[in-house]
Amino acid sequence: MRISEIITTLGAEVLTEGADTSREVHAACGSDMMSDVLAYVKDQGVLITGLTNPQVVRTASMMDMVCIVFVRGKRPDNTVLQLAEEFGIIVLATQHTMYNTCGMLYEKGLHGGNNTAQ
Repeated sequence: MRISEIITTLGAEVLTEGADTSREVHAACGSDMMSDVLAYVKDQGVLITGLTNPQVVRTASMMDMVCIVFVRGKRPDNTVLQLAEEFGIIVLATQHTMYNTCGMLYEKGLHGGNNTAQ
């Protein structure tokens, strides 16, 4: 799925300047616990979260994610957006809840990646 399709599906707003929304992603992860993302998630493309602190961007970068979707209308501050731009991570914001966001993307064919825990 292309990031542009995620934007359309979620009615999301692009928060990072010069974002290449033609990039492909093949999996997603929804979590507000970055320790879970680090412990269980591998080879993801999109991180869906309600947390808006810099640790989210650092975690996404460590896991080679290319896009972060902030849910429930949350918007990170400029420090977070600048950090995301430095790492080349596209940041989106949607009004949908995390549950609905994950469901909408799953329905369109974007599934979870490899998990170490079942």
